[in-house]
Amino acid sequence: MRKLINETGIDLGVCYYPEHWDRALWAEDLDRMLEAGIGTVRIAEFAWSLIEPREGEYTYEFFDSFLDLAQQKGMQVIFCTPTATPPAWLTEKYPEVLNADMDGHLYRHGSRRHYNYNSPVYREKTRNIVEKSASHYGSHPAIVGWQLDNEFNCENDNFFSDSDTAAFRRFLQERYQTLEALNEAWGTVFWNQTYTEWEEIYVPRRTNTNSVNPHQVLDYYRFVSDSVNSYAKLQADIVRKYKKPEDFITTNGMFSNIDYQRMVRESLDVLTYDSYPDFGYALDGYNSADPMKDRWWSRNLAEVRAVSPNFGIMEQQSGANGWNTRMEAPSPRPGQLTLWTMQSIAHGADYISYFRWRTCTFGTEIYWHGILDYSGRENRRLREVREVSEKLKFLQEIAGAKYVAKVGIVKDYDNIWDARQDRWHSRVDSVSQDALFVVLQQTHTPFDYVYMENHMDSESLKQYDVLFYPHACILTEERMKVLEDYVAAGGKLVMGCRTGYKDLSGRCVMDYLPGLAAKLTGTDIPEYSFVAPDERPVTVEWEGTKFEAAVFNDLLASAGDSAQVLGTYTAGSYADTPALIRNRFGRGEAYYFGGAFAEDTVRVFLEKLGVAEPFGDIISLPEGCELALREKDGRRYLFVLNYKAEQAEIELKAKLYDLFNHREEAGRQTLEKYGVRVYRIGI
Repeated sequence: MRKLINETGIDLGVCYYPEHWDRALWAEDLDRMLEAGIGTVRIAEFAWSLIEPREGEYTYEFFDSFLDLAQQKGMQVIFCTPTATPPAWLTEKYPEVLNADMDGHLYRHGSRRHYNYNSPVYREKTRNIVEKSASHYGSHPAIVGWQLDNEFNCENDNFFSDSDTAAFRRFLQERYQTLEALNEAWGTVFWNQTYTEWEEIYVPRRTNTNSVNPHQVLDYYRFVSDSVNSYAKLQADIVRKYKKPEDFITTNGMFSNIDYQRMVRESLDVLTYDSYPDFGYALDGYNSADPMKDRWWSRNLAEVRAVSPNFGIMEQQSGANGWNTRMEAPSPRPGQLTLWTMQSIAHGADYISYFRWRTCTFGTEIYWHGILDYSGRENRRLREVREVSEKLKFLQEIAGAKYVAKVGIVKDYDNIWDARQDRWHSRVDSVSQDALFVVLQQTHTPFDYVYMENHMDSESLKQYDVLFYPHACILTEERMKVLEDYVAAGGKLVMGCRTGYKDLSGRCVMDYLPGLAAKLTGTDIPEYSFVAPDERPVTVEWEGTKFEAAVFNDLLASAGDSAQVLGTYTAGSYADTPALIRNRFGRGEAYYFGGAFAEDTVRVFLEKLGVAEPFGDIISLPEGCELALREKDGRRYLFVLNYKAEQAEIELKAKLYDLFNHREEAGRQTLEKYGVRVYRIGI
C-alpha cells in the first residue's frame, strides 16, 4: 500500500528546494519540519541542470545526498520530473523547443514553462531526463511518490510554435480523415476559408478582425488538451517502469485546456492541487463587496474532487503571495492558515503540503512567502502549522472519507471550451456558474461537479437528487441518453437557456430548439433574445414567487402531454410568455428555464425542488460559514468553516461529537473568527 493518500491517514508535507540553500541547512530544516509534524517534502521540479548540467552529461550526487539524508531522518520525499524549466543549454541549442505567442515570437529562456509539448526535440530530451531520473532514483526508499512536471498549462495554455502547427495538422487528420470532412465541420465556405491542402492549416493566428474561425478554435482547444495528455503519458509510462509498486504518480494544479479525467485515466494515480485562497485578498482587484473571497477556492476544490474523490494538495497557502512583477497578496491572518488547510480537507484532501518551507531570497518569487521568512526564525506561521498537526491527530479516522452531496452541477469539456471562445455562450455560463456556487455555499447545500463523458452511464448520476446542467449549448445523443436514463429513474434535471443549439463542431443545428433536449424537457423555443439593457431585470413568476431570468431569454412553448408551464415572464416585451417548463419523464422531472441563473433564481430552484439546506434539521449556521460533509463506513463528518473576521454563532439541533474538543455538544456554540469545527454525526 502506498504511504500517502491511501485512505488510512491525513498527512502534512511541505515544498522544499535544497538547491536554494547551503547544504549545512538541510539537516536542521528536516529536523524542524519533523518536529512541526511535517513528514514529506516535494523536491526537484525545477532542477534539471542538477541532473543534466550539460547535454548528455548526467550527475546524481546532489539529490543522492539529499535523499540519503531524508532517509536517515525519516523524511518521505515526492520526487519531480524537472521538465517545467528546460535548461539554458537546451533552449540555446534547440530553440524549436520554445513556445511562441500568436504572432510566432518565441518565449525565451529566463522564466518557466517556456517550452512546447510537441517539439520532437523536447520530447526526446524529456524522455532522456525522465529515464535517467526515474531509473536512478526510482528505487530509493525515501521516495513515496512522483510528480510529473509542474502545473501543466500554468503561465501559458495556448501554444503557437511551428511544432504545434505540425502536430495540429496530424491531430486534425486523425480526427477528420479528409479535408472535405474538416471543411464541412468548420464551415470553411464562410468567408472563403476552404482548405485544399493540409499544409494550409495552422494553429490559430492573428487576423485583421482578431476573430478566428470558431470551429477551428474549438478543435484547437481539444488539440492543446490532447498535447498535454500525450506529454504527461510519455513521462508517466517511463516513471512507472522504475518506481516502486507502492509509489504514486501525480501532477499538481488545475489549469485551462486540459481534460483532467483523461489524464487521471492514462497517467496518474491521484491528482494534487495547488490551493492559494489568499488571492481572494489580492491587492490588485480586491472586491470588498464579494461575499466569497477565499471561499471561491472551495469551487476549485470541488473541481479537483470531480477528478479525484480523494486527492492531495501539493501547494497549500502558508505565506504572502507575490512575484517581483505581480500577484501581490497579504500574509494569512492568524487562523487563516488553519482555516484554508481544513477547507482542503473538508473537500476530500488527505494530504496537505504547504508552499514552501523557507522563503527564497532570490529570483522571481522572492515575495512568495513560505512558512518561514528569509531568516528562518521561529514565527507565528510555524506555530500555527504545529497546531494544525496536533488537530490532524484527531481527524485520522476521516482519511478516505468521501465528500457527500445530493446536488450536482453537470459539466463537459466541449461546452467549457466552447464557452471560452464564444461570447454568447460565456456570457450566460459565467453568470450561472457563479450564482450556483455562491447560493449553494450560502444555503449550506453541498454539491459536486459531475463531468459528462461519452463512455459513462447514468448509474453515477443517481446519487444526486437534483442536477443542474445550466447551458449545454453542445449536446450529443450519447449524453442525452444518459440524462434521459437519470430522469426516467426518478432524478430531477434543470437546464437553462441556450441548451442544445450546437453540434460537436460548434455549428448551430437546424432542429427546432432545444435540439436534442426537446424530448426530455418537453420544450419548444420559437424565439429567443438577449435581455435588452433597457428591460433589465426580466423577471419570472413561479407559483407566486418572482425571480430573475438573467442575460438571455428563451421564449418557450410546451411540447407534449407531460409538459407543464410553471412560470411566465412578468415584464418587458415578452410578458406572459412561458419561461419555465416542467416535463414529467418516467419517474422523474426535467425543467427547462429560459434564462441564465441569477442568485435569487438559484435560491428559488433549490427551495422548490427540496434540496436547500439538507442538514437544517441538524445544524443552523450563518451564510458566512461553509458546511461540508464527508462520509466513511456509515459515519458522517460535518465540517463547519467560518470565513469571517468575527465570531459566528451556530446552533447544533442534535448531539454531535466535536472531534477537536473530544466531547458531545448541542445547542448554541460560538465559532471564533476563521474558526473550524469538525463534528461526527453519531458515535
